[in-house]
Amino acid sequence: MATLDDVRVIALGFPGVVERVDGHRGGASWRTAAGAFVWQRGPSGRDLEQLAALGREWPPGDVVGVRTDGQQVKQALLESYPDAFFTIPHFDGYPAVLVRLDGIEPPQLREVVTDAWLLKVPQRVANEWLAQNPPTPPIA
Repeated sequence: MATLDDVRVIALGFPGVVERVDGHRGGASWRTAAGAFVWQRGPSGRDLEQLAALGREWPPGDVVGVRTDGQQVKQALLESYPDAFFTIPHFDGYPAVLVRLDGIEPPQLREVVTDAWLLKVPQRVANEWLAQNPPTPPIA
């Protein structure tokens, strides 16, 4: 089971990342100059209403949003790991998933946060980082 501290350590371990507290929702976000790639996410009243209309509830525990490389990657995560990843109507058409931290192990969290960070840095920075940190085999 992963924690917000795990998210913080992973995200701040990348070059060019800063942590900010969202004035609107009050949660932390981790971002590059190009924007947020992972952020703490609680439900809004509208989220709760929409989920209730769908017969669903917001899960207990900490949740973060994580940027994905498009809708296909988003859908693959949702289908492959339903205990870890979910979405809500607010995210329809948006390349991001929500992650139940109590449903994901730190190595898989590291993988999705790394992928999200790589989307938000210049290609040169991504290539330099990847050259120094070769990818590990995907988590099954």
